[in-house]
Amino acid sequence: MSSQNIKSSLNKVAKSLAASQDSREYLLKNTRDVVILCSQSIISAHKGDLDTAKKMAQKANRLLATYRKKTNSELKRYLITPEQELVEASAFLAIIENKPIPSVESLKVSNESYVLGLMDLIGELKRYVFDNIRVGKSKEASHIFEIMENLYLHLYPFAMYDKILKEARKKLDVNRKLVEDTRSAITEEVRRAHLISSLNKINRNL
Repeated sequence: MSSQNIKSSLNKVAKSLAASQDSREYLLKNTRDVVILCSQSIISAHKGDLDTAKKMAQKANRLLATYRKKTNSELKRYLITPEQELVEASAFLAIIENKPIPSVESLKVSNESYVLGLMDLIGELKRYVFDNIRVGKSKEASHIFEIMENLYLHLYPFAMYDKILKEARKKLDVNRKLVEDTRSAITEEVRRAHLISSLNKINRNL
């Protein structure tokens, strides 16, 4: 029995696998830069440096566009993490600037990356709410909490796709606790503000 056909086929398979492995290693190494840039964008946004935050997000987006050209259907899964980081950073910036959250089409990310990125956004919104409470911006804190709560309500149905969306149910369980904690903080802040207002009125009437 001739093994010529087997050898020829295996050589082709080996070359294909070698190319895929090289691409995989390239993506794993270089997409870390996207994750770092998105993290820096969010940090800058929290500090109020929106110009830097935008530049970081835009650079991350350009890098991702380059890396997408080096992927095929088998390698697209290696873009999920950097894409969801871009979704989180872009959406957070939009909310701070009181703009609509970008669509999945405008960000050019996969459906999975988009949903998971928005789930991660809940945690950043909690932090932003607490930052506003800390500096006495209770109205802004309440506004951001409304967005945070509505976002969670829109995302909650995706728990049913847990087998497709990696750790979706776990993320949503964490998000529920984040929303509850933030609601308690907002409620306490409203009560405190009301008490201070009442005391100020009493003092003015004395």
